[in-house]
Amino acid sequence: MKSANVLYVVVAIFFGFLGFGGGFLFGQSPWAPVNVFTAVDVRQGTPESARATFEPFWEVWHLVNNRYFDQPVDNVALMEGAIEGMLATLGDDNTRYLSPRDEVRARQDMEGEISGIGAEVQMRDGHIVIVSPIDDSPAAEAGLQPGDIILEADGVDLRGMDLIEGVDYVRGPEGTAVTLLIDRDGEQFEVEIIRARIRIDSVSSELLYDNIAYVRINRFGERTNSELEGALTDLLGQNPVGLIVDVRRNPGGGLDAALDVADQFLPGGTILIERFGDGRERIFEATRNGLATDIPLVVLIDEGSASASEVLAGAIRDQGRGILIGETTFGKGTVQSWQPLSNGGGIRITIARWLTPNDTWIDQTGLQPDIIVSLPEVEDFDEFVDTQLETAVDYLRQNEQLSNP
Repeated sequence: MKSANVLYVVVAIFFGFLGFGGGFLFGQSPWAPVNVFTAVDVRQGTPESARATFEPFWEVWHLVNNRYFDQPVDNVALMEGAIEGMLATLGDDNTRYLSPRDEVRARQDMEGEISGIGAEVQMRDGHIVIVSPIDDSPAAEAGLQPGDIILEADGVDLRGMDLIEGVDYVRGPEGTAVTLLIDRDGEQFEVEIIRARIRIDSVSSELLYDNIAYVRINRFGERTNSELEGALTDLLGQNPVGLIVDVRRNPGGGLDAALDVADQFLPGGTILIERFGDGRERIFEATRNGLATDIPLVVLIDEGSASASEVLAGAIRDQGRGILIGETTFGKGTVQSWQPLSNGGGIRITIARWLTPNDTWIDQTGLQPDIIVSLPEVEDFDEFVDTQLETAVDYLRQNEQLSNP
């Protein structure tokens, strides 16, 4: 059936999603929601109130520069190490420093162009863990799965290594090979992957059988809303009886993109609540200008649906706009601000929690689907049946029959 092709051109080689290079590669897998480039003055120097506190730091810096036996020391490395150490004490894997090189890469990746094996990752408990695959990537073709732990790359032990440092061992020029040691549910195995240049479209779409529209959102980037508007305009012009929005293995993206996308499906009401550490709240509302605010709706989710994907799914669920089908989502309920620094690097720093319209914080727990459906495990992809997609089609078809007896 046609829909099976959609998901394996779309949801491609399912459970094979390891690839490196994408926006999360250089941040975290769940970048979203991310407020990019907030207006904060970062060149204030040491505040007077903190001068006494920071005296030991400068004492050590002077001692290293004047007394350490192997001179000269690398002051850039000292500075970056100090920043990374400071952020590490916060105990938040989503707050991190980007070197100038990594900052440039991250900005490029936000535009949807990556080089590597094609996966989204996050640091968890000192391990680099795959969160979500990139469709049709070398990693997907190699059969890597969400939850796989990358232990080694070409014999280099990545355990306990900083995320970006570890990612650098995995990514590389297109056409070159990397051998990864993977831990999957306690079993270890090696896989060789040929790196590639990967262009990532945010949105793909198709009209399925029984006149049901299908939209796949791969990530929430700069072009996502405009691509979605084009897809919805085309699909809705064909008068479908229902709409499936697929955010499986979508690791997230920018906050603005998440809000714009949710706005396309909601007739009004709250999209999400941002709650800061001091108790302040910011509430984001739909504008009532969306293109698909009344068509019967299903959202497909899984354990690779993170962050901005959870914003969208949570708003649709809490507003009663549609139902969720699939498996429990990843569970990332914090907002990061992306702040450039004077050295050309940057900081991604957690600034708030985000909550669904019903005031639910999904961090570490995720969103539970209304209808739980697991995908079958198959060795031959030609025999794969996308049971989650089929369930969504059946649901919308029955809904249409009930609405039009």
